[in-house]
Amino acid sequence: MQRRDFFKIGGVLGAASVLPSVAFAAANESKSSAVRTFDVRLSHLLKEKGKNARFWLPLVTSTDFQQLVSDYKITTNAKEYYISDIAIPTLFADFKEGQVDPAIDVEFKVRTTERNTDFSKVNFNENEKLSKEIEFYLKATAQIPTTGIVKEFADKIIGKTKGDLEKARLIYNWVANTMERDNSVPGCGRGDVKAILESGKLVGKCTDINSVFVGLCRAVGIPARELFGIRVGASRFSGQMGAAPKEDGLSHISGGQHCRAEFYLKGYGWVPVDPADVTKVRLGEKLSNSDTKLAQIRDYLFGNWEMCWIGFNYGRDFDLKPLAEQRPINNFGYPYAEVDGNTLDYYNPKEFSYDYVSKEI
Repeated sequence: MQRRDFFKIGGVLGAASVLPSVAFAAANESKSSAVRTFDVRLSHLLKEKGKNARFWLPLVTSTDFQQLVSDYKITTNAKEYYISDIAIPTLFADFKEGQVDPAIDVEFKVRTTERNTDFSKVNFNENEKLSKEIEFYLKATAQIPTTGIVKEFADKIIGKTKGDLEKARLIYNWVANTMERDNSVPGCGRGDVKAILESGKLVGKCTDINSVFVGLCRAVGIPARELFGIRVGASRFSGQMGAAPKEDGLSHISGGQHCRAEFYLKGYGWVPVDPADVTKVRLGEKLSNSDTKLAQIRDYLFGNWEMCWIGFNYGRDFDLKPLAEQRPINNFGYPYAEVDGNTLDYYNPKEFSYDYVSKEI
């Protein structure tokens, strides 16, 4: 069997702000409700011909900021299909030998609630004993080591600063101000933190940039993680941060996959951040770090998420269920399929092929 690993293509080539608050969000609240509902349709047709085809699709994880408000409607000619995981919700379909034009469509409705953190009201508890579930997000992984050059960078960034919130803010500002988005990187990037820092080229896409934030936080003892998902609606801050509807009233989101990040603050819980979107707005709108608009977005994205986006899962370096030819998989924000053991190019919607649309209701 041949094995194509598209996460290995491309690789890596190529001052603390004021306390963030919900003020920027509140100022724009009239333009978009904090609670939003989206109809989403994910359509797939496997073009590559072969005897056996297998298919995995990331589904929406249930959290306090997003919930399904309808059952999944699944239309397929697969002989067998089922949801194969709970921790990392996954739809699996098996197209038996001789299946013609393997196809699977998934429709669902999801409600999102904007995430806002008012740090002035957070009760800190540096003595909190972390649960095993939280400690998991301190561990090093294949793509996110916490020693060597990663630790060296983290220590230099935080200096003698005390307190997890202050350390996380310094790391966030360093990543948002220093790293640059590189649109030539395939997909969302690999998120290989060590390779990025060693290359001297601090560039990448959202997984690369937010993984650097996660790795630097973990290196100084702050639990952190990525959440992989997709943009589904318009942003009130920047066209770079959302998926605005077209003339047909639909947001065409086949290329809208996006990774975000969180860090854990003792005595409070998970805090949302997204330094990668700061770099995306800076590049897409040709702004500088000192530009007022970019400064507002940078402050907002430390502690807040505008929920014109839905999250699938926190998986990194894990095995799909049932086992796929490619394992472990780097992350799971795209559909994954194999035909006779060959991995289809999930970064290329037309070649794969898939067509994703959403509509805000």
